[in-house]
Amino acid sequence: MPRVRSNVVRLKRKKQIMKAARGAFGARSKLWKAAKENVERGWKYAYRDRKNKKRDFRKLWIVRINAGARQHDMSYSVFMSGLKQAGIEIDRKVLSDLAINDAAAFGAIAEKVRSVLTAAA
Repeated sequence: MPRVRSNVVRLKRKKQIMKAARGAFGARSKLWKAAKENVERGWKYAYRDRKNKKRDFRKLWIVRINAGARQHDMSYSVFMSGLKQAGIEIDRKVLSDLAINDAAAFGAIAEKVRSVLTAAA
């Protein structure tokens, strides 16, 4: 025999969904079926986009680091390879911030990378 939800649980779930639907337009915030579909779709997109956000930020950081590296006559891949060889462990987020906000510090890192690359070659 299937387990039947109590009315308390059902009403609590309905209240939660209707509260989440408050910002929607028209029937999507008033009628149960439309609100439920709208909210569940929104939750699905929110789950997906929490993952995509991480990808998007990493892409942005790479673009910024590449721009900074090219100002010092290096490509992104050469720059990152040089960082590894130099033993400099700075993540992309911090490197990106340095490239945008502190060109002198990024330049110092780039010079260190260049000296390591010339010594290795």
